[in-house]
Amino acid sequence: MTDAPIPTPVKNPSRLKTFWESDFAYAFRRSPVAIVSFAVTVLLILSAVFAPLIAPYNPFDPASLNLMNGFTPPGEPNAFTGDQFMLGTDDQGRDVFSTILYGMRISLFVGFAAVLFAMVLGISLGLLAGYIGGWTETIIMRIADVQLTFPSILVAMLIFGIAKGVTPVEYRDQMAIWVLIIAIGLSDWVQFARVVRGATLVEKNKEYVQAAKLIGRSGPAIMMRHILPNVLSPVLVIATISLALAIIAEATLSFLGVGAPPTQPSLGTLIRIGQGFLFSGEWWILFFPAMTLLALALSVNLLGDWLRDALNPKLR
Repeated sequence: MTDAPIPTPVKNPSRLKTFWESDFAYAFRRSPVAIVSFAVTVLLILSAVFAPLIAPYNPFDPASLNLMNGFTPPGEPNAFTGDQFMLGTDDQGRDVFSTILYGMRISLFVGFAAVLFAMVLGISLGLLAGYIGGWTETIIMRIADVQLTFPSILVAMLIFGIAKGVTPVEYRDQMAIWVLIIAIGLSDWVQFARVVRGATLVEKNKEYVQAAKLIGRSGPAIMMRHILPNVLSPVLVIATISLALAIIAEATLSFLGVGAPPTQPSLGTLIRIGQGFLFSGEWWILFFPAMTLLALALSVNLLGDWLRDALNPKLR
């Protein structure tokens, strides 16, 4: 008798290899727009996160500023000090490149925090409206319908004004960023709630939900452990697109003077400052922060559009 060959054990592929061979990763590799937008988004986010290591100056440290360096054109030596700055300086002698990196930190922080707040609020209300129904659904969705009749930027300005009015004067600058996050978040929760409500109405009639009810699962447990994981795909797409809108909303509010305080300027604040010097010849103070905001919002928006198409089963 001959010995039977011992079968070679089959190794399970790693999670990274499984992801790389998935349809999602294949669609990403086949889309130049997705690759470029993802690269630009990651580059800008990393630049903002590591701004203290990348920026050659701390633009918000008064001790490091030299007013003689004010209005220095990009790449040209200053007439008085001889210092050169890659993107020039503003009216206070601050390096524009450094202010962009630090300002982008504020814009991204406000954008991410506002979207997270809107997502948590919208998902919670959407789950309640879709699962419970009745008067709960009616009240939540009628509030959402009323809010949709107003532009989100006006809603954010109204909420920001009310919140700032009830905040003590001595704490307004310290609380301005958090008030801005709440204002933008409260103006953007509706789309999350409507999508989650619609998905919950479909999911709550499926067999796994009925089985969970039969074994005695409570309503909150069913919503959080069973329904929520099955409605997250469209929510992630909306969150990506909402991030670009939240960054633009923050820049708009700051440009109008009702956003980030002067002590913590964002990209919108830098654009507002540069707009005052545009027609006097110092174009770079406005141009470079505006181009950074455009690149950031456009790359995030394009990435969100691709993600929406990639996760849409009807387009596969």
